[in-house]
Amino acid sequence: MSVLSLYPVFTNPSTTTTFLHSRLHTRSNTHRFVVSSTHSNPKILKSNKKSRFGQPLSLYDDEEEAEAETEDDDDDDDVEKDDWLTADDDDEDDFAETQEYAVNGKRHKSRKGINTRQGNQKSSVKDRGIGSLKSSQSPGFDEDQLDVRKGRNSTVANPYRTSYNSKEVGSMDVDVKEEPMTKNCIRYKRLSEEIDLDVKWLPLLNYLSTFGLKESHFIQMYERHMPSLQINVCSAQERLEYLLSVGVKQRDIRRILRRQPQILEYTVENNLKSHVAFLMSLGIPNSRIGQIIACAPSLFSYSVENSLKPTVRYLVEEVGINEKNIGKVVQLSPQILVQRIDISWNTRYIFLSKELGAPRDNVVKMVTKHPQLLHYSIDDGFLPRINFLRSIGMHNSEILKVLTSLTQVLSLSLEDNLKPKYMYLINELRNEVQSLTKYPMYLSLSLDQRIRPRHRFLVSLKKAPKGPFPLSSLVPTDESFCQQWAGTSVDKYLEFRQRLLLKDFANKYDKRG
Repeated sequence: MSVLSLYPVFTNPSTTTTFLHSRLHTRSNTHRFVVSSTHSNPKILKSNKKSRFGQPLSLYDDEEEAEAETEDDDDDDDVEKDDWLTADDDDEDDFAETQEYAVNGKRHKSRKGINTRQGNQKSSVKDRGIGSLKSSQSPGFDEDQLDVRKGRNSTVANPYRTSYNSKEVGSMDVDVKEEPMTKNCIRYKRLSEEIDLDVKWLPLLNYLSTFGLKESHFIQMYERHMPSLQINVCSAQERLEYLLSVGVKQRDIRRILRRQPQILEYTVENNLKSHVAFLMSLGIPNSRIGQIIACAPSLFSYSVENSLKPTVRYLVEEVGINEKNIGKVVQLSPQILVQRIDISWNTRYIFLSKELGAPRDNVVKMVTKHPQLLHYSIDDGFLPRINFLRSIGMHNSEILKVLTSLTQVLSLSLEDNLKPKYMYLINELRNEVQSLTKYPMYLSLSLDQRIRPRHRFLVSLKKAPKGPFPLSSLVPTDESFCQQWAGTSVDKYLEFRQRLLLKDFANKYDKRG
């Protein structure tokens, strides 16, 4: 992603220059970590979730979070992470269908095929009252948390439609709780207008608010799985504190609850600990457990024995991934554990073998290096990029070599990434397209942050060789580049790069004006 696209347009050019210069200086000394499989563009992801109006729910819950996700993906200015994680609109078997299975004499929803869900992933909002919650229990749920369980009856009461000043109630508790309830009534006024809000939910809502959840988030949680709002606040606190103890960041709790509110129902002993132990058994280090949970919280709704372990066995025995690499594959793409992996693998393997003549070993290498490709759409992800590489003169064997070496090419944007880099390769660096088969890494490097600055810097020093510009000079770190190619200090190169970026930004700003 171009660094210039991250800055707002100012009305004062001098302010723009000062701001950008300070941001560039700060950015050069900042290193951020991001889960590689986090998707950068919510618009190209398929969601199977429905709202209470029957419309699909985005995997991202609002534009603010989508933008935050996009920013989090830019962990390295020099390496492009333009993930095009598309699923075919008509490809409904990338993820397994649900079916019912019996647990302790009760019927529950589960996944068919490789993946088996532990509970009901969705909750119908329309015409659903508290009395219907009994049927939504899942293995690992706390039996004592919902008021309707163990013979207790409860009525969905809207505190905003109840007169707490009425003297006919005849309850001392009403007088005692009148003042705090009035404050909560004001606090959750919008929420009460959208859903049937029970006063018993308020302690939980107040607690969850400490993680940054707002009324709009509670509405989304209600739409996705209403029983999650009825959990006892002490039980919810125990479960969230456990997640924090295994490495989930405080800031990620809000996103987890918005995507997987059912997690509040999963008990620590019967569910959360067993799933964390499963992840550790794959060789995933403790430091990465929290990041995997934040990326794919839905894994807690899948049975370890009936779903997650069979998925791992399939990856090893059927796909052919080395067992030692499973932990690495899961870290790169945690969603692989909750995907209908048999269909995803077969459709993409068959396509690559027919389209490019790819041997099985090559496709296995692609999946091992970049398992996200199992999420990519064939029609909107694979084909356009393969056809582009053909259009610039590459043969199938050369394309296969590039994709095997740098599979994330399938995730890069055509207009913002691949095409501009190709034009710069031909027109400025004076290279042939075949040089990409030797240095496919070129396609993953940032044009604004790495390729153009290094090329222009060597030209300014009159150290650029005549003829084709050596792509090998673009691969090393800044320190190695300055030592081996420029023969100067890193500070001098960074200053040059900042001036170049400021100049390019000013030119773009002038064109817009």
